Amino acid sequence: MALKHKISVVVLAAGEGTRMKSGTPKVLHLLCGRPMVDYVLDAAAGVEPQAIVVVIGHMGEEVAGRISQGWAKTNRMSQILRFAWQREQRGTGHAVACALDQVPDCDHVMILCGDTPLITGNLLRSFFESHLSAKADVSLITAVVDDPGDYGRIRRNEKGNILGIVEANDLLPEDRHIREINAGIYVVRRNILAELVSQLDDNNAKGEFYLTDIVEKAARAGYTVSSFSCDDICLVQGVNDRYALSQAESRLRQAILRKLCLEGITIRDPGNTYIDPGVTIGRDTIIEPGTFLRGKTTIGAGCVIGPNTELIDSHIGDRSKVWFSVVERSVIGENVVIGPFAHIRPDCVIEDNVSIGNFAEVKNSRIGRGTKVHHHSYLGDSIIGSQVNIGAGTVTVNYDGHKKHMTVIEDNAFIGCNANLIAPVRIGKDSYVAAGSTITQDVPEGALGIARERQVNKEGWVARRKHKLN
Repeated sequence: MALKHKISVVVLAAGEGTRMKSGTPKVLHLLCGRPMVDYVLDAAAGVEPQAIVVVIGHMGEEVAGRISQGWAKTNRMSQILRFAWQREQRGTGHAVACALDQVPDCDHVMILCGDTPLITGNLLRSFFESHLSAKADVSLITAVVDDPGDYGRIRRNEKGNILGIVEANDLLPEDRHIREINAGIYVVRRNILAELVSQLDDNNAKGEFYLTDIVEKAARAGYTVSSFSCDDICLVQGVNDRYALSQAESRLRQAILRKLCLEGITIRDPGNTYIDPGVTIGRDTIIEPGTFLRGKTTIGAGCVIGPNTELIDSHIGDRSKVWFSVVERSVIGENVVIGPFAHIRPDCVIEDNVSIGNFAEVKNSRIGRGTKVHHHSYLGDSIIGSQVNIGAGTVTVNYDGHKKHMTVIEDNAFIGCNANLIAPVRIGKDSYVAAGSTITQDVPEGALGIARERQVNKEGWVARRKHKLN
């Protein structure tokens, strides 16, 4: 159901995140293959905003570029995405002040933190609807926890009305018993937001302009302040260090795996399976332990993937098996078997009913239906026909030190073991290449190519050698 009131969203993403101890901007750290800020933007989109204003500062060009070329482009949100610079890191209140010029004329402004990746669009919609129902001027999400830690505490009067928020660094003795914390998520009427932010000062332990202070100022001014209780504190927790990042990723991962299981996929060991949110899997597929499915990978029905397999931005057709192997940016057909210990490098097309054995490697090649690529083979920059036999140890020698060259092997050809095919070269239909050959010229259709020295046996050679050594 569409929301009737116009709302814009401000996402605070300017901080360095010093506790991450990283050269990567905090909000760009990955969870299940995506920057954490992407999850916040997903949730923000759930309230159908007129605009999403991302406040950037530390390494802002990188943050803006990643969001624009990643999240916004993928979700076709460029038309509502805006950026505001916070050139000096002077607190969350200052960050919102920097965003105001980019916020369009609307009824309400929602303020989110870019480091809360578990927040959901459903939660934010419920929060906004609660704000509207209460006819509030300022609303905030709160939660009751056993250990408030570094979170700001909610001060209330004897009637339960919110008086303000006190930050952990500024707690008074009478505040230390408070277990209700501020989640750092707000909705404020657009027509009073600038007024409240302009009243902020930096008279606090950190010398920053706290956004939290707008709550007390709103209450003192007689505005209606409302709270929305979040029962699951994990949904609103911020990621401030690498351990918190790992905890957030674990929760996201388990949610992804649960959803897949309920859709008819068998996951043998959820604690040892890693699947990105963009991955799709067909029914009755089995995911074995130690499997990593990344990016936009799609897997058909009735497949077996793993154990100990990594698929990156690849398509796997129905009833195929990939085990103990890596597949990168490639298309795999139906009823294909890959592995164990095979490597399909980028830009490959493996057609139906192909078998690729252990320790085989394929790169930038098309392999036709029913072809068998046996162990310890390398096929690079190749076009392989259907029903071809690639013997063990076959190598397409595709690189001359300056440029790559193509090898073409036509339908029903048979390549014997330990053959070197020096590209550019063409092996004709129904032809044979003898084992141990180094082929430097085309082999015509139906021919046998042999390129090896004639065997010579030197009788008595071993005894003569031993006599000389003695």
